[in-house]
Amino acid sequence: MLDNQKISVRQFRILVILFTIGTSILIVPATLAFEAKQDAWIAAILGVGMGLLVILLYNKLGLMFPDMTFVQMNQKILGKWLGKMASLLFFSLSFTYASALLFYTGNFFITEIMPETPLGSLVILMGIIMVMAVRYGLETFARSAEIFFLLFFFLFITLVFSLTPEIEVENIQPVFEVEFKPLLRGSIFLVVTSTVNAVVLLMIFPANVNQQMEAQKSFLIGSLIGGLVMIIITLLGIFVLGPYYSATEVYPGYDLTKEINLGDFVTRIDAIMAGMWMITIYFKLILYFYASVLGFTQILEIKDYRPFTLPLGMIAIVLSVIVYPNVVYQQEWDTKTANAYSLTVGLFLPLLLLGVAVFRKKMDQKKHT
Repeated sequence: MLDNQKISVRQFRILVILFTIGTSILIVPATLAFEAKQDAWIAAILGVGMGLLVILLYNKLGLMFPDMTFVQMNQKILGKWLGKMASLLFFSLSFTYASALLFYTGNFFITEIMPETPLGSLVILMGIIMVMAVRYGLETFARSAEIFFLLFFFLFITLVFSLTPEIEVENIQPVFEVEFKPLLRGSIFLVVTSTVNAVVLLMIFPANVNQQMEAQKSFLIGSLIGGLVMIIITLLGIFVLGPYYSATEVYPGYDLTKEINLGDFVTRIDAIMAGMWMITIYFKLILYFYASVLGFTQILEIKDYRPFTLPLGMIAIVLSVIVYPNVVYQQEWDTKTANAYSLTVGLFLPLLLLGVAVFRKKMDQKKHT
């Protein structure tokens, strides 16, 4: 079965890095700058630190049930019917977010790159390659991630060095001026966007990763590397654009590339950020869709998920066009409803599962003593 495929620790680490960066590379700097102004980079550091605590939770839960996916853990710990209800909630999150990412992709292109292209055509093209990737299986898209990962970091390093001449250190001053509450709000937004939603990776870790004990380190290291990328992008936004423009622009990460000017010869290398973002969002999209399709079939206790990739992919494409009536609604939903949704499924549910599992384990030990 394809859901029993195994990937290496290195491949898993790369998937974690790409998932952590995901959409965050474009949208998180704006929210952090809005909340924390020139101290946005401090909020990013706090967010990465809190995110690592969430990953420790996932590691603990995953290694207690090393041969199970998250959906199977729900039914093992909570019982058949209550577990299925929890799994349906998890499926709704991963499937809804897969559809939302299809919308993000199309909206970004019609906003910044191809304004005359219909949204539907872009969503359909992205949906087709999403379905193809998941249909070929975990091992296939994990190997492709190794290739695109190298391209991503080449573009990222190019971006950092190209923006170095544009840095204005005074933009970051005064340091530590913002109160703690705005810092905390920005940090929580980063945790929810880039880390809490990584609960979908429990459909891969640890059941489908070789060397499970080493995989938990990769989970932490991958999250840390992805977090460092976010800190650097946020810092560059403050240094180059300033806190005001970082907060008011829709895609400040993309606008950074418009500031590149090397000797009045190399300018406006928009493709750098567009390429970086497409790589990360593509793999985040695949992981959401893979988790939703595999989770759906495991809820129904069906062995092969492949027959469901096409119908669920078609539904995701249609949903992506209607999920957000407009951009204003999308931003409102992302900052309010999505946060509560993600925290419920990605934090409170794993905490509940871990608490119940530990309690049952202690009760079993008492019975045998």
